[in-house]
Amino acid sequence: MLVSIAAIPVAVAASLILGRWRIRRGVVPADATRTAWTEVGIVATTVPWIWMILTPLAGPGRVYLIPFVDLENQFQHEPLWLLMQIGGNLLVFAGFGFLAPIRWPIGIGWVIVTAGLASASVESLQYLLHLGRVASVDDVLVNTIGAGLAAACSLRLVVPVARPARWVDMYIDGV
Repeated sequence: MLVSIAAIPVAVAASLILGRWRIRRGVVPADATRTAWTEVGIVATTVPWIWMILTPLAGPGRVYLIPFVDLENQFQHEPLWLLMQIGGNLLVFAGFGFLAPIRWPIGIGWVIVTAGLASASVESLQYLLHLGRVASVDDVLVNTIGAGLAAACSLRLVVPVARPARWVDMYIDGV
């Protein structure tokens, strides 16, 4: 918790420094600021989740390759545990999903593909590195859904305001 709180000033400073550096290199100030904040935001909202997911646990790991088997097992637990598992998996790539369309002229399709590939990579690493964790195709699905929902919110609420009008059609029309 203390590390998370201490990281906030570092992220703010990194965004300011990166934005100013880009302005000095000739980037339009509004674009320099937007890209700096979104890039640092993507890292700051995704890396802690990946760090946690790749932290080893004691005990043997498990693998679920058949869709919805792991999710069905999760519904056998108490509601708070279920909320933490599914809610956490929805949030893993949500920061990326929300901020990527603000940073780049991409649509929800690219966010979903990128988050799906990243999530599959993380789940594969959990298995290959023998971290004592559950590697599950359901985690990939839920991580990807979280990124897609966040991208949909971003594309409808933020992107039309944050980006110049010439980009709006690319965002709304798709990939």
